[in-house]
Amino acid sequence: MSMTRQAEPAVATPSAPGPGKETDGRTARRPLALRLLARPEVGVFLGAVAVLVFFLVTAPAVRDGSSMANILYQSSTIGIMALPVALLMIGGEFDLSAGVAVVTSALTASMVSYQLTMNVWVGVIVALVVSLAVGLFNGWMLVKTGLPSFLVTLGTFLILQGVNLAVTKLVTGNVATDDISDMDGFDQAKAIFASSFEVGGVNVKITVIWWLVFAALATWVLIRTKYGNWIFAVGGNKHSARAVGVPVTFTKISLFMLVGFGAWFVGMHQLFSFNTVQSGEGVGQELIYIAAAVIGGCLLTGGAGSAIGPVFGAFMFGMVQQGIVYAGWNPDWFKAFLGVMLLGAVLINQWVQRTATRR
Repeated sequence: MSMTRQAEPAVATPSAPGPGKETDGRTARRPLALRLLARPEVGVFLGAVAVLVFFLVTAPAVRDGSSMANILYQSSTIGIMALPVALLMIGGEFDLSAGVAVVTSALTASMVSYQLTMNVWVGVIVALVVSLAVGLFNGWMLVKTGLPSFLVTLGTFLILQGVNLAVTKLVTGNVATDDISDMDGFDQAKAIFASSFEVGGVNVKITVIWWLVFAALATWVLIRTKYGNWIFAVGGNKHSARAVGVPVTFTKISLFMLVGFGAWFVGMHQLFSFNTVQSGEGVGQELIYIAAAVIGGCLLTGGAGSAIGPVFGAFMFGMVQQGIVYAGWNPDWFKAFLGVMLLGAVLINQWVQRTATRR
């Protein structure tokens, strides 16, 4: 089954072709530059380059290797979650519970390990099961009730936000978990989720590597596998997809569970980076993940996008977040800057794709 990644305009009656030219409107006949512009990630790549150049000029501290490593680290913590969120959006849905689900994962691992005096790997595994269960619940509710993902995941968001605070206070007597840095298995888990290594004398966080690995894997899945075709199919038109044999229910539920996996991974990073977790965190992060995916070329209506675009979208967020600090500006302007960047990126992407698909 072959699925089309980018929507093509309806073919009208062609005008008389010029001498020696065939103008049938097909993408394959367009110049290379226009075919590249039709890719959803090209617009955000150009935007990311522009933001990088801007801060290289206005904030000289960004040119330092350690500063760039910090920017990449901030980008990776957003980008790891933006990838599964982007795949879910390509599949025609989105998840408002992704931000608090990260904290739920970290709280679960911490409290299971500390309160039950277990090896931290037990808490890590239990947290993975809980995170996948949250994704399974979201996907199951969606396909069984037919409710919009906005309502289903908004409900999950509120449930998890309340549970995070209430259970943490009940178990620990505080709004934060206890320090687990001296427990068995902590060093091994930290090496996987929150370690760093040196490159040319600069410390680079392991999450940067995981971010790129996950991006490469997601790109391969979308482009080279049958499952990738299923994602585009259910996002484009789930009824047509079901009619040609696509397992719509499995695809939708598995995409929500993939978001759960991303929440687990980022939650483990936060836990083993700071040794403790604040139960009230995570609120609002889901909008950052969705925005990074949208800036990366994923449509809210589904059926179009890539895994590479959200990588550049997350980089733009990390660049702006740290660039404002390095430039010495008031950090209160950060969210305003992001809002302008989001609207600008969406408008530019829309213009680029219209230009690229115009005959």
